[in-house]
Amino acid sequence: MRWKQGRRSDNVEDMRSASPGAMGAMGGVSAIARILPFLLRTKTGRALLIIGVLVYFGAKFLGYDLLQLAAPPGSMDVSSRQLSPKDQELAEFVSVILADTESTWHLEFKKLGLTYQEPKLVLFRNAVSSACGYAQSAMGPFYCPGDNKLYIDLAFYEDMKNKLGAPGDFAQAYVIAHEVGHHVQTLLGTSAKVTQAQQQMSKAQANQLSVKLELQADCYAGIWGHYADTERQMLEDGDIEEALNAASAIGDDQLQQAGGAVRPESFTHGSSKQRMEWFKRGFELGKVEACNTFK
Repeated sequence: MRWKQGRRSDNVEDMRSASPGAMGAMGGVSAIARILPFLLRTKTGRALLIIGVLVYFGAKFLGYDLLQLAAPPGSMDVSSRQLSPKDQELAEFVSVILADTESTWHLEFKKLGLTYQEPKLVLFRNAVSSACGYAQSAMGPFYCPGDNKLYIDLAFYEDMKNKLGAPGDFAQAYVIAHEVGHHVQTLLGTSAKVTQAQQQMSKAQANQLSVKLELQADCYAGIWGHYADTERQMLEDGDIEEALNAASAIGDDQLQQAGGAVRPESFTHGSSKQRMEWFKRGFELGKVEACNTFK
């Protein structure tokens, strides 16, 4: 991809040097502060408070920080980590791709007579707390409609390359564009309608709606690719193949096959063939109306 001269987005929040462990400790302090007035009201409460203080400082004396131990599982202190040149370049890349999706969706929303509200993108390591709950890197990139933010641990790109066999910068860009697609669905009200409909369905039927939602996000990612290519000439030979390969690698059938039997009734994201077809449709047509996977 020809991305290095692209505009950088102002909507990237880089938390890779933050300390999830420390944040967990602060959460513990906050919780204690909230219950402190109740503890002081009774003799029993004051006695428990004194015991708690003695236990805490006794543990500190032995080398344990109980507030750190109370942090969510998988959290760790990464505050001393320095970002490598590769880390910094990946952040630049993500910022450019996010900015380019902003350009695309501002234009598309204007055609619909609407105003596009830009999402934030959070870079994190290992674990993160969002409005949708606490998440670990193993979950992969995700979008949270509760705070209109995309979350990604850039180590996922190494997994794409080494575990999924989906290398390449355009494949990486496709992942971001897909999550932005979920933001578009939230703004257009599609996600809310799907969630409401799923509450009245069986699990198998709800899964089918999830598939349609994910395939539409793939199609929206294709729309971004269309404009990145035709309007800004960012694509190079082989880039589309990278995206299609990534879409294929994360199809439900491919992922299930790696673990055993393939069960179509349990699909939530779509088969490899479906994901490739809808991305390609969005890329070729470049129109929101071409992405009606629910029709």
